[in-house]
Amino acid sequence: MLQLITATIPSPAQGVWHLGPFPLRGYALCIILGIVVAIWIGEKRWQARGGTLGEVQDVAIWAVPFGLVGARLYHVATDWEKYFGSGGEPVKALYVWEGGLGIWGGVALGALGAWIGARRRGIKVLPLLDALAPGVLVAQAIGRWGNWFNQELYGRPTDLPWGLEIQEKHWQCLVDGVQTSGISCGTAMGGPYADGTVFHPTYLYECLWNLAAFALILWLERRYRLGHGRVMAVYVMAYTLGRGWIEYLRVDNVQLEDVFGLRFNVWTSIVLFVLAAAYFAWATKNRPGREESVYVDGRTPADVTGAASTDENG
Repeated sequence: MLQLITATIPSPAQGVWHLGPFPLRGYALCIILGIVVAIWIGEKRWQARGGTLGEVQDVAIWAVPFGLVGARLYHVATDWEKYFGSGGEPVKALYVWEGGLGIWGGVALGALGAWIGARRRGIKVLPLLDALAPGVLVAQAIGRWGNWFNQELYGRPTDLPWGLEIQEKHWQCLVDGVQTSGISCGTAMGGPYADGTVFHPTYLYECLWNLAAFALILWLERRYRLGHGRVMAVYVMAYTLGRGWIEYLRVDNVQLEDVFGLRFNVWTSIVLFVLAAAYFAWATKNRPGREESVYVDGRTPADVTGAASTDENG
């Protein structure tokens, strides 16, 4: 059994603070901050690509709600028994503030929302996704700290000096092959964890990986003038490469997790990595360089701004 070590990462004593009757949740704050930072980075990058200030915010009105719904749907679909299985509480599928947002559902429906917003503004989708992708990595890095506040999605027990302390009520483990949680994971209750057990801080691993991937993408983009969706492809490859090994460390139960000996989310990462790599290779050969215009039909920012002003004035 692992013994308590002096150099550990503490978990917060609480993840919710109350301002009168209103709860202020650390998880929600991290998600909101991530979205704000992603939009800010996206605006800067979009202008550098030839777009107009404010267009990313207009697209975000569609992309963000779609993304949040998609992320929640993915989580519920891959952990359905928690909500709809025996003893489950279906209404908790709506409790987003308790944690549980699946990134690939968010990316899929978020991209759909971005496509709708882009069509309404006369924007080409691929350069828009290229502009947004790096900022999404930073948003994910920030959002992972919400898992720290909720004491969730941590890894296996470890004796590394940066082990993460988790309160017993948040422990998750297997007892006689059955997923269980709380104090039943302690050795006194037949579980595998002794007092002082610490865990891999997988939220921190993913945060640092995402920030490194962000820097790598910026370097590759400047070095090779990536365009036509290739930045988005590199984002998918970089993220899935890290998510694959980080996912393998986790101990929480996710439905559909054992598919030929691998967790479902690991297989998802493998498939998406292959698809993104194939698209990157195809686009490099058939669509080298970068788009000359980010607007459909060769329009310019001035054309779009003028059209918007006309619409606003009736």
